[in-house]
Amino acid sequence: MAKVTLIIPTFNRPHLLPRCVESARKAGSSVEIIVVDDASHDETANVCQTLRDIKYMRLDSNKGVAGARNQGLRASTSEYVGFLDDDDLRLPNSIDAQVKMLDAHPEAGMVYGRALYGDEQCQPNGRSYPDECPEGDVFWRLMEWNFVPCLTVIFRRTCLERVGLLDESAAGVDDWDLWIRISEFYPVLATKQEVAIWRQPIPTSNQFSFRAERMYRGAYRLHREKWLRLPRSMEATEEQRHQASRAFADRATQQMIGEASSRFRAGRAWDSIRLALEMARLYPRAAVRHALRASVGSPNQ
Repeated sequence: MAKVTLIIPTFNRPHLLPRCVESARKAGSSVEIIVVDDASHDETANVCQTLRDIKYMRLDSNKGVAGARNQGLRASTSEYVGFLDDDDLRLPNSIDAQVKMLDAHPEAGMVYGRALYGDEQCQPNGRSYPDECPEGDVFWRLMEWNFVPCLTVIFRRTCLERVGLLDESAAGVDDWDLWIRISEFYPVLATKQEVAIWRQPIPTSNQFSFRAERMYRGAYRLHREKWLRLPRSMEATEEQRHQASRAFADRATQQMIGEASSRFRAGRAWDSIRLALEMARLYPRAAVRHALRASVGSPNQ
């Protein structure tokens, strides 16, 4: 039996699969690769027939990324599990190194690392994320913002027995939601090493990151309706919950301002305005705080 299962959901992007699968194969010495075809209607099935040493699953209907990942989780039997999108890459031997960390710390629920930013061809551009790699008890930090790149995580499959599968209603933030639920009960390990390459989205890449409004709305809903109602959150003081909510709103506002500015510079003025309006609707107080700080020219006030 393989030590790690790496689940690769895919939909209508067969040209990217061979590169992704090969990187997964080189990332660890004992890796089961499950490719979950989310009801593609192109050559995906034919391409997968040419890929050696993979378990291929085809869904009858499109379930989205979280749904496809859950199908892969149900089919997995390895001690450890990770996710890899079909347009991203794992770096050689990276999984073996992370498995050693989890083996050495049986109390930990998951381990993550840095992701290199890559261009359309997944060639690194010299930058990586996150700048810092907090570890240990990171529950409240994750409540403020997600600093864990999904493609870098290896987690214990037994964690799912306690926290459950991915939330299929949390499109675009289903991984963040899972990290929060794992960190509620388990310490988190981190390596400062780069372990994967994240292909940055462009307007034509059909990546979820460019449907930012849905992602921000999903995070807003989960924070208010789910994360602040988790047992650990409810056991905290009102002040701690308030601080987490304010920090979350500030980070979301910063991200949306940056995204709106990028869209405007790219000549997508209407997209920029639409995102700015969404920001004002979701986080009016944080938007006012940022506007006041900008007006006095001191973002630290």
